[in-house]
This record gives sequence, structure tokens and C-alpha cells, in this order.
Amino acid sequence: MANYYCLMAGLPDVKLSDAKPQRSILQLKEEMAEVIEPQDEKLLYYYFLRFDCENLVRLLEDPNAEIDPRGNLCQEQYEDLIRSAREINFNVHRYPAFMSIFAREYTYNIGKEGWFARDAIMLAYYEYAREVPNKMMADWYQLNIDILNILTALIARKQGWQLSNYVQGGGEVVETILDNPNQHDFGLGSELEYVKELMNCADTEDPVEKERLIDALRWNWLEEKTFLDPFDINALFSYLARTEMLERWALLDVEQGRARFTEIIGNLRGEAKVPEEFVRK
Repeated sequence: MANYYCLMAGLPDVKLSDAKPQRSILQLKEEMAEVIEPQDEKLLYYYFLRFDCENLVRLLEDPNAEIDPRGNLCQEQYEDLIRSAREINFNVHRYPAFMSIFAREYTYNIGKEGWFARDAIMLAYYEYAREVPNKMMADWYQLNIDILNILTALIARKQGWQLSNYVQGGGEVVETILDNPNQHDFGLGSELEYVKELMNCADTEDPVEKERLIDALRWNWLEEKTFLDPFDINALFSYLARTEMLERWALLDVEQGRARFTEIIGNLRGEAKVPEEFVRK
């Protein structure tokens, strides 16, 4: 396994409490391109593919939308993927099959009740990415699927909904949830060490604080998995994932701050309105 001592030693430490990362994902991507080994570049393709999935949804919604440059693909490739998926009935091998299927079926699914494009493609992405030929990375993607399903199951149970209609994908966690719908922890506490902590996160009423606690769980998982070897490809992957969390929170803080400022100005002008989510559709 390649050692990235020089690269990792030159990167600033990242902490979940940081306001924003000192290096962006794009900057890291450029720095890595100069030293990354071919076999590791193939592994990181799975990581950057998540941005491609988000770009695909964005372009299906609006062909003129601006794409996130953190993905693997360029504008022409997205257009080729969408065009090819619509014109032929088999998957284009230039792209992951689940992306071709998603693009082909998008117009049929978009009007269906309960179908959400981003949720659907993210589930497909995680199921694809967990087949990455690297155990730590595969475990990371499985962790994210499991967290989403546990949180979804908790909400569904609280609302009295049928769990099988909401938890998605396969695997031991989904099977255990469906076999033990009435147990407090769905019978997962003895199998997964993070379940108790995750359920405590889910009990937090403030949605922003809840998201931060869940990210803290993910952050700690990444640090623990790479503690013993801080200079290999797994450590680099962990650094990317944690940097992405900081980027996301920095962007959310900016957007929330802008929205709050607009609200304050509106109130001062006597233009306060009922928040959109409370307006009857």
C-alpha cells in the first residue's frame, strides 16, 4: 500500500470544531493528482462519484444548472450520459450502470408520490460504492447506509408507519430492523457499537444539533479507523471525508446567516411573512 507521508504531513490538522477547512476538497484534489498512485486513484473515484450523482440530479432538473467541480466528470460527459441513457435501452459502460438507469427512469419517477430524486440516487450510490475494493472504504459506505436506515426506522416507528416501506436496501441491519421492529434499538445494540450513541443523537430535538452530533459520530469513526496508520490511502480518504463535512457546515452557516439577515431586514421594513413551510399548500 502506498505511503503518502509527504502529502499528509503537509496538510493542516482538521477538527470538527473548525469554522471551515483550510484546504478545500478541490485544492486537495489538485494536490493529490501530483502524487496519487494509479490503484489509489481508482479507489478515490468512488469518493468523488458522489458529487457526480448530485450533478446528475441537478442537470436532470435543469440542463443549464451549474455543476459541482468536485466530481469526476465534466459537463460534456454528463450530457453524454443523459443522452445515451435516454436513446438506448442498455447501460453505457463508460459510466456506472446505476447512473444510466437513474437518468433513463428519471422522467417516469419524478412525478411519483414519495419518490425523491436525491434520496434515490444517494441510496444507489452508496450501494454501488460499498463494493469498492478496500475494506475500510467499503465499511464507511455501509456505515452511512446503516445510519440512514436506522434513523429512518426510528422516524417511521414514531409515526406508526410500516417500517418495510421506508428502510431500503438489503443487508444484516435492514433484516434485523424488520425482524425486531418493537425493540428499543431494533436488536442492533449488541451488534453495532455506535447504535446507542446514534439513538441518543436521534432524540435531540434541535435538527441542526442533531446533524452535528451525527457528523461527530461519523468523524470519530473515521479517526478511529485510521489512527494506527496516518499516512496511507485510508488516512487520505478519511481526511477528504472530514474536510467535506467542514465544507458542508461552512456553507450551511453562510446560507442560514444570509436567510436570517434577509428575515431581519424584512421585519424592519414591515415585510415579515409566514415561513414557507407553514404556508398551506
